Amino acid sequence: MNLSALRALGLAGLLTLLPGCTSYRLGPTAAFPAGQHSIQIGSISNRTNEPRLIEALNNALRKRLQQDGTYKLDTRGESDVVLTGVITRFDRSVLSFQPADILTARDYALGLSAKLTVKDRASGKVLFDREVSGRTTIRAGTDLASAERQAVSLLAEDLARNATSLIVDGSW
Repeated sequence: MNLSALRALGLAGLLTLLPGCTSYRLGPTAAFPAGQHSIQIGSISNRTNEPRLIEALNNALRKRLQQDGTYKLDTRGESDVVLTGVITRFDRSVLSFQPADILTARDYALGLSAKLTVKDRASGKVLFDREVSGRTTIRAGTDLASAERQAVSLLAEDLARNATSLIVDGSW
């Protein structure tokens, strides 16, 4: 093959790949520049019997929103929008059992759901109102309570990642 044939083949290959990449965007995906608007994380309540979920979710949401950078995190109450929420579900389901004992669970799936609401501070208009979930798995070992306690932060981080994606990229 000569050089012109290689160039033509390379150009044809590039042109076939370009249409698949047209939906990708570099930078913020919201309708406004990153950091132009601010968000405050308001009150989050817990309707489950599991303790320590509020703190874990608050920390995970703050961390994830700061990492994303679309919104500036505001702590003084002068934000453009306010995020509030209610933790509605915390559950555990068995994934697998001990190989030699089919009655003793080995791995569990943990689930966490929260109804999150984002309101415009000035107008009070609801911009986002949706149930968001997070999941993680744990190996029980000899102490299920300790394994769950350690997994709560991972569970909250998964929920916060899902919520941040929906809040900053969603069409609300």
